[in-house]
Amino acid sequence: MKIGFIGLGNMARAMIGGMITKQIASKEDIAGADKMQAAAEDVKKQWGIKTCTDNAQVAGDADVLVLAVKPQFLSQAVSEMKDAVKENTLIISIAAGKKIQEIEGLFGKEIKLVRCMPNTPALVGAGCSGVCRNGNVSDVEMKQCMAIMESFGIAQEVPENLMDAVTGVSGSSPAFVFLFMEAMADGAVAAGMPRSQAYTFAAQAVMGSAKLMLESGKHPGELKDMVCSPGGTTIEGVRVLEENAFRGIVADAVLAAVDKSKNM
Repeated sequence: MKIGFIGLGNMARAMIGGMITKQIASKEDIAGADKMQAAAEDVKKQWGIKTCTDNAQVAGDADVLVLAVKPQFLSQAVSEMKDAVKENTLIISIAAGKKIQEIEGLFGKEIKLVRCMPNTPALVGAGCSGVCRNGNVSDVEMKQCMAIMESFGIAQEVPENLMDAVTGVSGSSPAFVFLFMEAMADGAVAAGMPRSQAYTFAAQAVMGSAKLMLESGKHPGELKDMVCSPGGTTIEGVRVLEENAFRGIVADAVLAAVDKSKNM
């Protein structure tokens, strides 16, 4: 199975690295194109795959073709290589906000298309991806796609009408979490802790909390209550967060990202 990438940015590199590391594909079976010669050379040096600057060349050889360009460049990229795409090629798009119908229209013909929304933790093998498909994609082909997406994290199939929600709750939210960690570290620094140490403590607390929730299967409210001793330090901090509408602000931020995704 030959896998081609159109665009070789950070997310494409994460996917390539995941596939090679998890032995989903060998480096000899992966090729990529990027208009920036330096980016193509970088990926070739990092992973040993074949790279070039010709989108049509990569598209014509691919059994699975990943559209990994930024949304604003998708139309131009497709126009350059759509005639080279083979009839049975499985196309995977990770272009944020670009719906299945819109991408089908760019190709102007029947295609097998899977739309995915990964997030930046994919760069360290801890991504979370929402995945949906058009009616031409078989269960076997979907299984191939899921194996690729799960090579750098977890992936779940959702109906396309929930893809904007995926963008808000996992695609955009790492930025919210980083902001939260920075704020926690600021508090620790104000209490006298060196900043580098404060970042380590904050990041480990967030990672450990997420791991505890995923592995225990407990409701986040139950886990919160486990930390809050009567009259203790934690419930005092929770009281301040609640007084300042912490949960409402976070929910509003997710909904703002969802609305932006709907209107892209």
